[in-house]
Amino acid sequence: MTGDRLAPGDGPERAGRPAAGPEGDGHGTAGPGTGPGNGTDGTRPGRSAGGDSPAGLPPAVGTAPPAGPPPAAGGSERPPPAAGASGVVPRPAPAVLDHRVLTSLLGAWALAACAPEEAAAVEDHLGECGSCADEALRLREAVGLLQRPESLDLDPGLRTRVLDSCLERRPPRIPVPDWAAAYDAETARLDALLQDFGDAEWHAPVRLRWYRADEATTRRTTVAGVIAHLLTVDGMVAVALGLDDPLGEVAAERPTPASRTEAYWRAAHVPHTRSVRAPWREQTHNLVRTVSFTGGRTGGLPVPYGDFELPLHDAMLDRAFECWVHAEDIAEAVDYPYDPPTGRHLHRMVDLAARMLPSVLEARRRSGLAAPVERHLVAAGEPGRSLRLEIEGSGGGEWLIPLDSPAAKGSAEHEVAHVALDGAEFCRLAAGHVTPQEAAAGQVGDREAIRDVLYAAASLSRM
Repeated sequence: MTGDRLAPGDGPERAGRPAAGPEGDGHGTAGPGTGPGNGTDGTRPGRSAGGDSPAGLPPAVGTAPPAGPPPAAGGSERPPPAAGASGVVPRPAPAVLDHRVLTSLLGAWALAACAPEEAAAVEDHLGECGSCADEALRLREAVGLLQRPESLDLDPGLRTRVLDSCLERRPPRIPVPDWAAAYDAETARLDALLQDFGDAEWHAPVRLRWYRADEATTRRTTVAGVIAHLLTVDGMVAVALGLDDPLGEVAAERPTPASRTEAYWRAAHVPHTRSVRAPWREQTHNLVRTVSFTGGRTGGLPVPYGDFELPLHDAMLDRAFECWVHAEDIAEAVDYPYDPPTGRHLHRMVDLAARMLPSVLEARRRSGLAAPVERHLVAAGEPGRSLRLEIEGSGGGEWLIPLDSPAAKGSAEHEVAHVALDGAEFCRLAAGHVTPQEAAAGQVGDREAIRDVLYAAASLSRM
């Protein structure tokens, strides 16, 4: 399916990576031995390549091939030493230095700042002097702490900025609807993370987390199992659009995301492997392509989730949100950093959750999980008691959440409580990855209303 995604998303790049290699998977190539978060030597950030070094120490930070001799007088440089018959440049002869000087050079050696002759002398000395070898190890570990670990991936906002710039110059013939752009971006980012996974990473254990009846719930699976879960739940949107159901002949007990996932997992005779990536990836392409060909006019199409339904434009945003959340689960399982979505997409995810909160509050009130309303329900469209939800940072904004009725109107004049949260933190609360007690960065006002809203946000989560 290389290059068949419609713009934005046209072309060989989906997540800011180079064009695909011989396998044609639509993403960047990975040289032999590389993987997500890998360097060119196939190691993960912060891990040693395992090369030889004196006294069992890891290679020096920033170590480069031995430099040539210092420049000669007059500013001209001497030619580098000639390679031997084997093509290998000979190791510089170690300088003759006493113990005191060698000890003073340990810090520079740990930073790879010694001259070649000095480095050779230090390395020879470390093989003979235990106290200096211990000190060198401590210094090397200290240098590692000074290095700030960073993701090797590009800024998640770069793809959006590049596409926006390109589309300003040349509008697409068949544009992706604005409400599907977050799904397009998040599936591309997750696919880029998966492309270099080896067998061990596909079988890495992942623990899915969500809230049910105000209790934290978990389900153990693997990276491949998570992708199978995304495939089956995205399939609910596919069925609503008239596309094939990934379950095929497999029957689920109920048409809910959890029941469909469990049925798909049970139907597998052996644990899922990397082979699940291809159907998931093809389905994401088909979904974006289908909604694009409709011209965005299908945004109001209902998508059933079993116990409730969402219009298609919200269902696509819901799927983008879950894709990001489970991508973080996968990245955590393989010890790899993963950034939140761009501010524009994160804002829409927060907005979807904020719009769903009044109905969730009402459902919790009926089941006895939220405090009852002590007075008559507010008439539809009328202002009532409200909580101000302030989201800070990327994707931020403010929402007035009506507390007494889903049909009521949020009102600043009737504000009884105020809660402030970081955008990504609020989304993790809505995903069941953060407890309500840990989530609030700041809260003022009616404590009961604040508790009800925070627990309602957590109850938005599901498998």
